[in-house]
Amino acid sequence: MSATNPNATRGCPSDDSPIDPLAVLGALDDDACRAILEATSDESLTATELSDRCDIPASTAYRKVEKLADAGLVEERVRINTSGKHATEYRKSFDDVVVSVADGESIEIEMTSATVESDAASPVAGD
Repeated sequence: MSATNPNATRGCPSDDSPIDPLAVLGALDDDACRAILEATSDESLTATELSDRCDIPASTAYRKVEKLADAGLVEERVRINTSGKHATEYRKSFDDVVVSVADGESIEIEMTSATVESDAASPVAGD
């Protein structure tokens, strides 16, 4: 049996946390990152589970989820198992990403938060 600790999270930036547009775009431009985002859109998975599901080496899965977490695109949680072994699991932390170019030079990213635990979608902007 396992449970997820919803209080131990890292991921989608809060309203006051800036988004790094280049980190988001870099992660979205990566095939393995996109496969991980697709796999974690409906359920939380560990890096080992992502490695199997996305057919990528475990070392690559760990690097890619770190890249996605740094960009605010996945949320990290602790999966608590009754056996005493805990694992970090990952889940996509947004519904939509909107990219726009302001004034012809600055890139703006707007993310709507995933509605996994809340019905409210909150846009987040960065420049």
